[in-house]
Amino acid sequence: MHPLHDYVAKQLADKLKDRRVVVWYDERSEFQPFIDEVRGGPRAAAQPVAVGVAGIRASLAEYAGSLFEVRAVVEPLVSGDKPDNLVVYIPGLAHDAKASVLMELEKAGRTWKPELKQLAKNVLLQKFTLGVVDEMLPFDRKVSYEDLARAAAGNSGAEPPSILKSIFHDASGSDGLLTAWLASDARDVDIVSKGATPELTKLVKARLGLELGGDAPISKLRAITLRYVLAGEFRLDLSCVAPASLDAVPKPATQDEEAGVREVARRLRTGHADAYAELADRVEQELSLRNANLSPGALGAIDTFRFEERALLLHAAELITAGSFDSALGLVAAREQSFWLDRDVNRKAQWEATRRIAELGQLAAEVKLSVGKMSGDARAWLDAYSGQSGPGWFRLDQAQRRMEGWLANLDEDPAERPLAIVRRAYEDVVHAMAEGFTKALAKAGWTIPGTLHQTQVWSELVSEKPKPVAYFLVDAMRFEMGVELSERLPKTSEVAIRPALGALPSITPIGMAALMPGASSSFSVTEEKGKLGARIDDAFLPDLTARKKHASSRVPKLADLTLDELLSLQPSKLGKKLEGAQVVVVRSQEIDHAGETGFTFQARQVMDTVIDNLARGIRKLAAAGVEHAVVSADHGHLFFASDRDESMRTNAPGGNTVDLHRRCWIGRGGTTPPGCVRVSAAALGYASDLELVFPAATGVFRAGGDLAFHHGGPSLQEMVIPVLTLRTPRRASQPLRTSSPIEVGGLPEAITNRIFSVTLTYGGSQMMLGAASVRVRPLLLTAGKQVGAVGMAIDGELDRSTGSVVLEPNKPVTVAFLLSDESVASVRIAVQDPGTDAEMYRSPVDIPVRLSL
Repeated sequence: MHPLHDYVAKQLADKLKDRRVVVWYDERSEFQPFIDEVRGGPRAAAQPVAVGVAGIRASLAEYAGSLFEVRAVVEPLVSGDKPDNLVVYIPGLAHDAKASVLMELEKAGRTWKPELKQLAKNVLLQKFTLGVVDEMLPFDRKVSYEDLARAAAGNSGAEPPSILKSIFHDASGSDGLLTAWLASDARDVDIVSKGATPELTKLVKARLGLELGGDAPISKLRAITLRYVLAGEFRLDLSCVAPASLDAVPKPATQDEEAGVREVARRLRTGHADAYAELADRVEQELSLRNANLSPGALGAIDTFRFEERALLLHAAELITAGSFDSALGLVAAREQSFWLDRDVNRKAQWEATRRIAELGQLAAEVKLSVGKMSGDARAWLDAYSGQSGPGWFRLDQAQRRMEGWLANLDEDPAERPLAIVRRAYEDVVHAMAEGFTKALAKAGWTIPGTLHQTQVWSELVSEKPKPVAYFLVDAMRFEMGVELSERLPKTSEVAIRPALGALPSITPIGMAALMPGASSSFSVTEEKGKLGARIDDAFLPDLTARKKHASSRVPKLADLTLDELLSLQPSKLGKKLEGAQVVVVRSQEIDHAGETGFTFQARQVMDTVIDNLARGIRKLAAAGVEHAVVSADHGHLFFASDRDESMRTNAPGGNTVDLHRRCWIGRGGTTPPGCVRVSAAALGYASDLELVFPAATGVFRAGGDLAFHHGGPSLQEMVIPVLTLRTPRRASQPLRTSSPIEVGGLPEAITNRIFSVTLTYGGSQMMLGAASVRVRPLLLTAGKQVGAVGMAIDGELDRSTGSVVLEPNKPVTVAFLLSDESVASVRIAVQDPGTDAEMYRSPVDIPVRLSL
């Protein structure tokens, strides 16, 4: 036979396999020659005949003027539960779907009404390009089955085989061929020398609808076609009148041509990304699109050109400025997978910054409404902040920290106005929150009955825990950071978090002393030899040395180490240090140290890392046999984007000053400045004649200390501390992996930017059988400490609260790391199972850090 017969037979056979009975209507009798080929000659009788169709045995019945006759002769073949394979061929008759005599057959089987030209076209496209095929199958001329069979077989008189297909032998179909030609001029010499230019112009006309002059150089033909394709896709995606610069570029005239334009543009982006970026930039410049006066809202869903991404980012900034946070977040979500963003991690970081700015603005608006309606007592304020009676105002502080931490890593600053507006909105809400809570707390006598107090943490929680127990004392950890820490612990951990009311003033010597043994029965803030400190029974505790001495006297089997020391120690040395210890005190000063140094930029970077390192420390102690832990803080903090404005600074009270901080004055006498509140130490329950003065909202005293990061006062952010109680079961030792199911591509030779990307793929011989996906937590480590985490994922699901990413089998996901500690000399990339903390991958060598200035 011939290719056309084989192709039609295969289509028919597929339908027989599907339903066993095929009723074939051929109104123009185009396929009569095929039926005769199958049967071996013309119809000789009414009775069905046995035939072979692409290897399938079937019976063939043919209509010859009476459908009733056909129904009668095939009845025996289909009367059983399992009918025989049957083809009923009906030439010269249109199908009547509503009153067909053969309706029962048609419903039981398949009705088929193929068009000869379409089937022939599919066959011919295997040898010829679309333009040539369109000439062979003109719309207005009848072509017989025999003519098409000869053309498909390549017999004498048919078109010669396609030259373009031999040149682009590795391209798939007409769209693949056109895409390969537009992306590169590497085969232009062959096209010209082999005389394939006419065939190429026919293909462009047939698929895209663009008429090209065949006498133009092939480079010019490419430029014209490329401009047509990209301008066409851009114009089709617009919801407004196209710029005048596109008037000279023809438009696709039919839906098929529009589909061709869209498909070729899509293939250029997905299959030739590097070339596409250069080509699109050139066309954008030729058409002067960057300067076009277009509404960003009219740009559509596809970023054909680079300028669209930047225009839309500016539009998102305008939406934030106007307070349309939902619209801004919707725009960011819709553009997360843009071609231009997926190629440029720094541009994607700008969009991520915009998302975080909009989220903070949205939360500020929500919390502002809630604060404005607050009329309850101090307990109601604490519950609203900590989430005991709703979503929790602490989420506002969390969003602010995440936004500021992200902005600190950007090489290019985001738009100033929306950022300034959102920062101001945050500060205004915190100001109102501090003012309202301070008034409520003063009215309640500076105490909240029924609330865990900082001085009770040791007696009610630490001392009651099974031993050994770890006691993490984290300097300046806000409540929201404690919530995030609880979310970053392994799923196997049993974690509970509750708020506690810190001791005033909310400064380190007082807050840390309040967490010491004995504080619940005897605690006072007093002065001794000109120093401010806390007194527990007879012990005066003005500093760390005194607190360590007091703790060791109350807890004989006590180990004391810093978080840095814990993370740096090898397991064997850590085991020796913990030997026999009943209580393991772990101290972290990283947050307070970073804030107090006055380097706001670095402080923002450090805070996220501290949370992760606390989680690592908890897991490391659990592995060493210390499964139980309590985590708390001496105080929280207020942290703004910049120094307090002069209008927010207040002169100190004067008098006999014992201690002065930005947010509190401790002494005797003096005046109470406007906007401040004075309280006696006795009113706070202290056996002392001292007095304390605090700014009533978020103002500061003119004193030493940072003007952006401060604590000491009675705001919710400073006084409400997190208390985590947890048990992390000791994990069985993991067998040493000889290979990893995680493959990491694109490892940099050196890290030269705080934000950089690699590609993760879940696959290989170690992939778990039957696993549909896996959640992993990629990290940057140095000397056992975490110094960076994932901030963005391309083509993957990122949980921003835990830093974990979902990987599908054999589907690469690009992740962008944020290096949080610029002082490190090198890092390694690690990938962990967030549920068990098991390490699934670690980069084989240290990657040096060489940040450019």
